[in-house]
Amino acid sequence: MAFDFKKEYKEFYMPKGKPSIVTVPKMNYIAVRGSGDPNDEGGEYKHAIELLYGIAYTIKMSKKGDRKIDGYFDFVVPPLEGFWWMTGVDGIDYSRKADLNWISVIRLPDFVTKADFDWAIEEAAVKKKLDFSKVEFFTYDEALCVQCIHIGSYDDEPATVDAMHLFMEEQGYVLDITDKRHHHEIYLSDARRVEPEKLKTVIRHPIRKGI
Repeated sequence: MAFDFKKEYKEFYMPKGKPSIVTVPKMNYIAVRGSGDPNDEGGEYKHAIELLYGIAYTIKMSKKGDRKIDGYFDFVVPPLEGFWWMTGVDGIDYSRKADLNWISVIRLPDFVTKADFDWAIEEAAVKKKLDFSKVEFFTYDEALCVQCIHIGSYDDEPATVDAMHLFMEEQGYVLDITDKRHHHEIYLSDARRVEPEKLKTVIRHPIRKGI
């Protein structure tokens, strides 16, 4: 049976319906950076997702080709994730999506080295006839965070965020969003197939101990 990150690491991908504190280890990702409204048809964000999945499935299906990746095991492609921020804004202003900056990512299994990643970029470019030059091998150490599952429209996230912030303050933590630590979302639902009120999204914010 293919390894499923969501099931094996439930503390990171399947948190309960109330805020919790979690320490997230360093992870490697397939990543594409960009800016602008993610809802724009034919926009930069939609293209980024195509590139991410192109590399993710190239690595997953390497087992059927000539490339033998050391330590390979079959896996379910992890969920799409995104780090989001706005220049000059503390947090996210959901009414100004055109001003969003983002790093869209998919987690890489630990067996994938930078050399394996570079091979996947070249392989996907040849097979899919796409330019994958914007895709990068991205390592991120998220560390201490508050997180919660949000059920509903992305535009309704502020209520969940408020509950997260109240909880962290009660536990003696303060928000630590910086130019390197961002608002983080993990998408457990496919927005193309699920009604907005049923969408499941993990929201995660960086924190630190209060003084």
